[in-house]
Amino acid sequence: MNAVKQKPKRSGGALLAVLGLAIAGLIGAFLFLGKEAAEPLFLILLGLLSIIGIFSLFALAVGLARFGGNEESGGYDFQFLEAMDGAHVLTDVEGRILYSDKKYQRLIGAVTDADVRSVERVFSLEEGVAEPLYRLSLAAGQNKPASEEVRLDASSKIGNNADGTARWYRISVRPLREGEALETETASKTIWRIDDITRDRKDQETAFQELQNVINYLDHAPAGFFSAESDGKLVYLNATLAGWLGLDLAEFHTGDIHLHDIIRGDGAALLNSVRAEPGDVHTKTIDIDFVKRDGTNLPVRLLHLTPFRHDGAPGPTRTVVINRDNQTFDGAENEEFSNGFERFFHAAPIAIAAIDKRAMVSRRNAPFIRMFSSHKKDGEDIPLIELVSESDRPKLEAAVKEALAGQGEIEPVDVNLPGTDDQNASLLISAISGSQGDNGSKDAALIYAIDSTQQRALERQFAQGQKMQAIGQLAGGIAHDFNNMLTAIIGFSDLLLQNHGPADPSFQDIMNIKNNANRAAGLVRQLLAFSRRQTLRPTVVDLGEVVDDLIILLERLLGENVKLEVIHGRDLWLVKADMNQLEQVIINLSVNARDAMPDGGTLRLATRNFAEEDCDPNVMKGLQKGEYVLIEVTDTGTGMTPEIMDKIFEPFFSTKDVGQGTGLGLATVYGIIKQTEGYVYPTSTVGEGTTFTILLPRHIPTEKETAKPEVVEASRDLSGSARILLVEDEEAVRAFSVRALQARGYTVHEASSGVHALEVMQEVDGEIDLVVSDVVMPEMDGPTLLTELRKARPDLKIIFVSGYAEEAFEKHLAADEEFAFLSKPFSLKQLATKVKEVLEQ
Repeated sequence: MNAVKQKPKRSGGALLAVLGLAIAGLIGAFLFLGKEAAEPLFLILLGLLSIIGIFSLFALAVGLARFGGNEESGGYDFQFLEAMDGAHVLTDVEGRILYSDKKYQRLIGAVTDADVRSVERVFSLEEGVAEPLYRLSLAAGQNKPASEEVRLDASSKIGNNADGTARWYRISVRPLREGEALETETASKTIWRIDDITRDRKDQETAFQELQNVINYLDHAPAGFFSAESDGKLVYLNATLAGWLGLDLAEFHTGDIHLHDIIRGDGAALLNSVRAEPGDVHTKTIDIDFVKRDGTNLPVRLLHLTPFRHDGAPGPTRTVVINRDNQTFDGAENEEFSNGFERFFHAAPIAIAAIDKRAMVSRRNAPFIRMFSSHKKDGEDIPLIELVSESDRPKLEAAVKEALAGQGEIEPVDVNLPGTDDQNASLLISAISGSQGDNGSKDAALIYAIDSTQQRALERQFAQGQKMQAIGQLAGGIAHDFNNMLTAIIGFSDLLLQNHGPADPSFQDIMNIKNNANRAAGLVRQLLAFSRRQTLRPTVVDLGEVVDDLIILLERLLGENVKLEVIHGRDLWLVKADMNQLEQVIINLSVNARDAMPDGGTLRLATRNFAEEDCDPNVMKGLQKGEYVLIEVTDTGTGMTPEIMDKIFEPFFSTKDVGQGTGLGLATVYGIIKQTEGYVYPTSTVGEGTTFTILLPRHIPTEKETAKPEVVEASRDLSGSARILLVEDEEAVRAFSVRALQARGYTVHEASSGVHALEVMQEVDGEIDLVVSDVVMPEMDGPTLLTELRKARPDLKIIFVSGYAEEAFEKHLAADEEFAFLSKPFSLKQLATKVKEVLEQ
């Protein structure tokens, strides 16, 4: 059957000629007939022509007829569609078929031209095709190209379905524009194309099935397989490996599993480090342990390959996993492995040993023998627990039991070696997989022993330092509050003494109050010394001279039962320290030594230079290399146990009976030495005695320090008329100070805080000669107040008052800032003297 062009029938030139001759004949006939005979015939002819005219107009309106000779085809021949792939149908804007090729006619089974139907009518009756056809029709109406794939069941009558299988078709539609029509203009025709893509889809299904088979084969291969990204995230894990590890892949998405989930931390790092270089396609062999879901180990051998992308970045790995649990090796491989293991075993820098199922040490390397040298000879099996102290054996037995059960993750065990209190080790126990079913003579676990003696000592030292710092902060805070109260007590006692002379009955009571307040101030100074917040007045001193000046006092303190020996080194270097505080250190240590020798003994004081080459941080922890002057205080008393040694510098800790000591003596020593940037190291042996070694930094004096100080005669007249601003948040201290200064003739303005002081300055228009201010205050502290006052009065004089050392707040001021300092607690005379000195400068 030929291709058809379906269009309305057109009248050609011959038809017009025949019609013209017929009309001419009728006219001639009317001429021969009479009027009466011709009139009815003429009316009938007019009626017929009228009917034909009306029918033609209707045909033109509905498109059954058109003007023009070949307008429907646009003057084109569409025979070229026969040479193209696929079946084609050409329709107009109303959807009428203008042309269909032979392939389309064979596809729909059309025998005659009347059997040719549009694509919509042919496929609309097929199941599941209606929706794609609707989208295609919608695109055709909008002059847009579109394509859809449809599947026809085996029962469909469309196409060649001799094999009785389902078929796939791709139906496409696109507009056909004539001449120079633009894309935005409406197309006059539409081309429908139908392609049979059944073979392509069958090929795809075959390839997918083959891929599924390959994945199934890989999933159930006799070896494990996984692929991981460079960050360790697993992108594939086959079922065999998942089964070995006890993982149910139904519970996990592959991307949720990481290498460190199946390999312990260091093992995962090892695998990530085995990266080939770009271009290197060699497979790496790695023997490692995986960890199962139940925590036990799985020994495996990995055949590891890392491919690279085109940009040089590493891609997902390809890793084959061979299960080596209970695997036996041939003779050559076993001998090679044994030789390599023995070489690395004995050359390892840490102690390693192997234990069997009875927890007996069967093999050990040289470092292990050295660490446990006090035990049996190498080659003799000994119980592992006998290598540690009795107190640590229960936790070691529990860890060994886990290892023998095959557990892979066992916490390290910290132990003490028997017979010593200062030698420690950390034992790491690793189970050897595959040994659970073996006889008792095979290695069941490996023991890695790391000497942790130095680490434990540093940890104890750090913990002690942290504790001392916390206690020091507490002591400093208590001392600050006590200083305020003692300042008020001493000050008001001085005011009372001005009105009560020695003959007054109340005089002795007031003196007792003041004396006890001064004793309390001494305890506060010791607390501040411990917390390193006391006020020091360092001077350049000769340590030998300081000791010699104390000999008479020390002999009286020690008594007749204790012999004092003093040994000085030659040409002692100078040190810079507060002489009074240094004397306090020596006295405190000597009194403690006396109390440690109730039956008498010898106290030896020795001094010498301590050169830089003598500094050994391993012996004296924390010591910085440098030049020092050493003083040793050694007694032959009862000594101290390690438990007491850990607490001797804590305030209020004392081994004496209640009421016989404050427990601040050694705490004071510690604080003074540390504030002087020195070191103190105690050593003691029970029954033999104790030695305190003190190291003070060597000081090389400047020319100014070697010059003799000028003697300044103290002013006797402590009165004045200056205007003073007193800033103090403690009301009792402020009240005493105001009365004391007003009694000397000064005009005093008082403020309870730094903010209040600024307001007072504005009220008096800045007419203030001297500011006396506390350092620690709410809202605004003393240094901040000074900074604000300097903005308006750069030359203003100020005295800071504090229970802390001036170095504690001096760092918060400018380097060239000038100020005076008065430490709490102070007396009435000390306050008046300091004010007079500053005003006269």
